[in-house]
Amino acid sequence: MRKKVYNIQELWVQIVEESDSKAFESLFYALNPRLIKFCLFYVHKKEVAEEIVSDTFVKSWMQRGELSHVKNAETYLFIAVKNQALNYIKRFSSIHMVAIDESTVQLVDAYRPDREMEKRELIFRLDQAIESLPQQCRIIFRLVKDEGMKYKEVAEILGISPRTVHTQLFRAMKKLNAEMTPYVKSDNNPLSIHITLSALFVFVISCLL
Repeated sequence: MRKKVYNIQELWVQIVEESDSKAFESLFYALNPRLIKFCLFYVHKKEVAEEIVSDTFVKSWMQRGELSHVKNAETYLFIAVKNQALNYIKRFSSIHMVAIDESTVQLVDAYRPDREMEKRELIFRLDQAIESLPQQCRIIFRLVKDEGMKYKEVAEILGISPRTVHTQLFRAMKKLNAEMTPYVKSDNNPLSIHITLSALFVFVISCLL
């Protein structure tokens, strides 16, 4: 069954102008998964992310009469979730980056029976490299790569300039290139691995255009 496509802004207008609960429900189902995924960039705990996103939706509904000025509902909700996540981190300052389980790394290193496993290992190491980026750099990269956002959208959500997004993306590419080059240049890696890494950087560059 095909996934239903919603016009987010139309739903938003129905919510703030008509108090349409059905439109609110549709908005929730349309954006909830993406907002939770975005929130996890900050809090790293699914149950916390779900709570923050739910709370953001509830507040938006309760304050709907005051939100008619919002011209981009999607961006507004991403910003609201980001602010809630940052407030949570301030309250619980012990939150830290989720470490990659050492046994998982050892398992990947020890078990490489064929080229398919080698490709999986490269993807694993690439994900490690992305997670090791500085927080803002990593979030920008994920929003562009995972959410398909343009740098102007990311800039608005994070409250930074488009130039900063541009700079951070190139820093991310530079660091990822340095981290991944030893694996890509390995004689054991198939050509498809070279293509995989090259395609990643072509993708990032295309998002800057």
